[in-house]
Amino acid sequence: MQLTITTNRSRFPAVHFAISYLSASSHFHSSNMAAVSENATTEPPVIDDNVKFGFLRKEMHTEKLAGTAIAYDRHVILCYKTHDTWPSRVESSDSHPFPKLLAGALKARKNDIPVKTLMTICEGREGTELSDGDVLLFPEMVKYRGLKEPDINSFVDEVIVNRKQWSTGVQEKMTGSHIFVCAHSSRDKRCGFCGPILIKKFKEEAELRGLKNVYVSACSHVGGHKYAGNLIIYSVQNNKVSGHWYGYVSPNDVPELLDDHIGKGQIIERIWRGQMGVPLLKKLSSLKAIEPSLPNGNTLINEKNNETNETKEENIKNKKEEEDNIKKEKEDGIGEGGGGCCQGLNGFSCCRDEKEEKESTSKIDLLWKKWEENEIVTVAVVVGVVVTVGLVYSFYKRLR
Repeated sequence: MQLTITTNRSRFPAVHFAISYLSASSHFHSSNMAAVSENATTEPPVIDDNVKFGFLRKEMHTEKLAGTAIAYDRHVILCYKTHDTWPSRVESSDSHPFPKLLAGALKARKNDIPVKTLMTICEGREGTELSDGDVLLFPEMVKYRGLKEPDINSFVDEVIVNRKQWSTGVQEKMTGSHIFVCAHSSRDKRCGFCGPILIKKFKEEAELRGLKNVYVSACSHVGGHKYAGNLIIYSVQNNKVSGHWYGYVSPNDVPELLDDHIGKGQIIERIWRGQMGVPLLKKLSSLKAIEPSLPNGNTLINEKNNETNETKEENIKNKKEEEDNIKKEKEDGIGEGGGGCCQGLNGFSCCRDEKEEKESTSKIDLLWKKWEENEIVTVAVVVGVVVTVGLVYSFYKRLR
């Protein structure tokens, strides 16, 4: 039995529209169900990038962060183009000669540089406070304007090695707080996803608070892809400069970093990785004793090649961690992998070679084993002598 409903379209337009909509909807669902039945397959669900690479990925907050920052005492940051144009190894790319030349000059003078030096690339945008060719130096909080390729060697010699004024360039004192967020997408997808979102959030929250002395910029790889979002905050407290590293940072952490870290000088311990100028064991041993304020600055190592045992152990730990990350990233297809913990400057790195320490350790182990063997032999000889004397004495008594 078929029920037919007729309506006068001019008298009941709304009723006619409703009937037409229901009829069309029924036809659509029937056709759709028939198509599903015929194909008997459905496409797999699409995994959101935020779950794969972003703030909802499984590895977030799975490891302790304190002590994972790189050991260094000085940070050289070159302003160069935008983060979406950087290749995976921007500091060693033939197609980007400027950063490659600066990295090469630092490598060539590595034995002359008095303190551990980290090199990173940040964005340089014309018409902003940072332009291509500007070089930022921390903890000095100095900006050198417009470095050119022909002047790189003289700049490294005068400023980095001899810590003098740059004779051919313009030097400016920096103020305020400077936030560098890793957004190196060609190096690692996690940093490429998290970085731009955090940068936008920082700028929005800073504007809402009327903070005109907070500067946010994208930077290249700083080590620890798995801790993305990664960022470094350089700020002045009590006329001293501190550089603090944070990891596993999400947009929800941005207000707290602005209000508490920058505004009040308080460390956010749950996402704190470490700071410039403090060796690993000192970081770990002093973390619980940290007052809720930034330290009064950093003590730089002024003697060439002055390296503490704590720093050696940290460098070995960082190198092993980087190698593990490279292996995992290649297996997962997440990042490019490779490079050293200090920007992979083809040898200009704060990571020292483990070969020497392994050889030293093996020699000690060998001596220890030889000593143990000699000790066992000595004990055996003594026991043998005692037993022999006892037997001779017993035989002597029987003869009498």
